[in-house]
Amino acid sequence: MSTTTSADSALAQVEQALDALLAAFDPKKVDDITFRGARFDAGLAWVHFPKGHGGLGLRPEFNRVIEERVRKAGAAPQHPASFFMALAGPTIVTHGSEEVKTRFLRPMFTGQELWCQLFSEPGAGSDLAGLGTRAIRDGDEWIINGQKVWNTMAHLAHWGMLVTRTDPEAPKHKGMTYFAIDMHSPGVEVRPLRQITGEAEFNEVYMTDARVPDSQRIGDVGEGWRASLTTLMNERTAIGGGGGGNAKRRGPIDETIRVWREIPAEQRDPAQKDRLMKLFCQSEALRYTNMKGAQMAKAGNPGPEGSIAKLMMSDFNKKVTEFTIELMGAEGMIGYDFTFRRPEELSVDGTDGGARHAFLRVRANSIEGGTSEIMKNILGEQVLGLPGEPRLDKDISWSKVPRS
Repeated sequence: MSTTTSADSALAQVEQALDALLAAFDPKKVDDITFRGARFDAGLAWVHFPKGHGGLGLRPEFNRVIEERVRKAGAAPQHPASFFMALAGPTIVTHGSEEVKTRFLRPMFTGQELWCQLFSEPGAGSDLAGLGTRAIRDGDEWIINGQKVWNTMAHLAHWGMLVTRTDPEAPKHKGMTYFAIDMHSPGVEVRPLRQITGEAEFNEVYMTDARVPDSQRIGDVGEGWRASLTTLMNERTAIGGGGGGNAKRRGPIDETIRVWREIPAEQRDPAQKDRLMKLFCQSEALRYTNMKGAQMAKAGNPGPEGSIAKLMMSDFNKKVTEFTIELMGAEGMIGYDFTFRRPEELSVDGTDGGARHAFLRVRANSIEGGTSEIMKNILGEQVLGLPGEPRLDKDISWSKVPRS
């Protein structure tokens, strides 16, 4: 069978499944949870996932066909928790047992169960493999003790993607294990971290003798690093894509263009116009890189485009928001509410609060999802094949690695 014939057959399969779904569940007449549940059962949640787990085992590009068709039929926009679905979903389907996939994927896609990420620690941020949160086995359960930090929207999440240290005598990349932890279980405490924007979308999470059933382990014991990489690669693609726009939205440059158009023609500085055009060209290059990276990520195996876009987005967003505030003049320095507040929606889109909010929020872009310095190391070593930095602690046990 030719490639074209195979693609046509797969598309016909998707279209047939969509016809049946929309005939039985009109998104204009049923609630979003019911519709998304039916979509999952039809294999139209993540079409590239296996059958029975929200997919049909087809190529990821058909996800776009599905999304366009259901939106045209009246389905609600992408769920606010889609950012964390993009992290947890591929990790679970790649590394989780059949029991874990069955338990978590459907309520994740419907939005009935929201997720957050519990990776970084006060002493293990850029060097995630240095983490020290301990998980000690106790029969069919694990006892968890430790602290995580910079946990986006953990105050709203039902479940956390948790990476722990299960074997301190193994090298630091080998003694880690990945779990799904109930954020409302005894021993789990979430505390807010107030940001420069006044918001507290980030948190620190303390676990004191918290218990996690072994049935909630994602991947084999000691293989947490492998599972973490799947999450991290998808996170970088999601952050890069969110900051640089997509096929229908250009990202923060749109707000810059809006502000520019509000300036009277006779007051527009030609030099600023030249800067605006250069930023626009950078934005378009980044947007197309994001689109390519997003297609790779939908297959659960993101390519280097996601890491490239994440690094470039971090620098670009600072430049474009600074320029926007500059265009606004004195007005850009007033009119922002710094009142302490806890976000009530699971969203990481830092552009909703306008130019002033975006200018403050993008300071975090070069830190979250991997610092820009670490991203340069990753791209240099893993993509360009450059010699790695000397690592004296790679082959010694975690317990013997010096820590500050």
